[in-house]
Amino acid sequence: MKIQFAELLMNLRFENIFNHKVFPLFLLFVLFISGTHVTAQDKKAKLENDKKQIENEIQYNSKLLDETKKIQKTTLNQLVVLKKQITSRQKLINNINEEILATNRQIDANNEILGNLERDLEKLKNEYAAMIYYAHKNRDTYDRLMFIFSSEDFNQAYKRIKYFQQYSSYRKTQVQLIEQTQDTISSTIEALDKYKNDRISLLRSVETEKQHLNVEKDEHNTTIVQLNKKEKELLATIKDKEKAAKKLQKEIEKIIAEEINLASKKSGTTKSGSYDLTPEELALSTDFQSNKGILPWPLERGIVSGTFGEHPHPVLKNVMTKNNGLDILTDENGKARAVFSGEVTRVMSVPNYNYVIMIRHGEFLSVYSNLSEVFVQKGDKVSTKQELGSIHTDQKEAKTELHFELWQGKTLLNPSLWLAGDN
Repeated sequence: MKIQFAELLMNLRFENIFNHKVFPLFLLFVLFISGTHVTAQDKKAKLENDKKQIENEIQYNSKLLDETKKIQKTTLNQLVVLKKQITSRQKLINNINEEILATNRQIDANNEILGNLERDLEKLKNEYAAMIYYAHKNRDTYDRLMFIFSSEDFNQAYKRIKYFQQYSSYRKTQVQLIEQTQDTISSTIEALDKYKNDRISLLRSVETEKQHLNVEKDEHNTTIVQLNKKEKELLATIKDKEKAAKKLQKEIEKIIAEEINLASKKSGTTKSGSYDLTPEELALSTDFQSNKGILPWPLERGIVSGTFGEHPHPVLKNVMTKNNGLDILTDENGKARAVFSGEVTRVMSVPNYNYVIMIRHGEFLSVYSNLSEVFVQKGDKVSTKQELGSIHTDQKEAKTELHFELWQGKTLLNPSLWLAGDN
């Protein structure tokens, strides 16, 4: 009796067929490709999202820069915007370089996957060819039947029948694996081509941005040279600003003292150093405190032109400037808005700061200066992000700038520590 086919079946050990090396290896590759694809896509999406935000920054900075160029003279305001533009441009270049690195890593990973898949496909084809060859040599149905009927008992006959079924199933699995591997190779090649095209586009993009950056740096340096020739004018401006800042500070301190005294009289206490808060004011104050670091900005869009504290002058050597809050440049017709809910405690006019609005949030006070028009009045209850007034535009300087301060009782605070990271 011929039993070559039976011997083939026994040698193939079909009971371990799904432990075959190629099958799990293929699955591992499919899982690896899926996993790395998702991770790469997530990173790519984040980089692209960051890139859009930076491009929006650059577009906005360009708009402000164009406004400063409406007048035929070089201003400190122009220098501030140029600095911000250079910073944003460098961020964009760094972002694109990260995209290039990520794309290169993905190209390398796809090349490695492609090589392994092609080797796997070769093995699968060779095994399938060998199987077909032996099946063809042992295609005699009578030989198969005799192999089953020659079993010593029913149990052995059942196992031999299962061998034939598994063999048929295995052949189908091999065909599926070959087709799936070929499909995966095709999609990997397609992805690889896309990544290579993306890399070419990114490399061109980064070169373009570098050219823009060099132009902006040259313009920045030229602006500094021109401003240095205006030393007397700049010093006079600093003195005027210092006088106005002191005047504003005195007015604020005076109003705070009045508010504290008024609150003390209402409660019948003799406190003089801090507010005597009602339960509602205490709750509002606690709520304001809990929002430290996440308060919305006092305008919808803008760039910081002056930070809190003492700083060297951006042009003049050995000259220090002091700022009691934040100066924020915005576009013409910009609106100031409340950083938190509260009550308008004062609307007043201060020289060089135009209209000033003060809003009380329990023991905290937010101050919005340099407004040309106000939309609220003393005693009004305001909500977070409610518009308070139009920011004044200095036509001589082509500058629309809000001055913003924060106070806790009689203590001046650094607004940067209280506002959210981005506006």
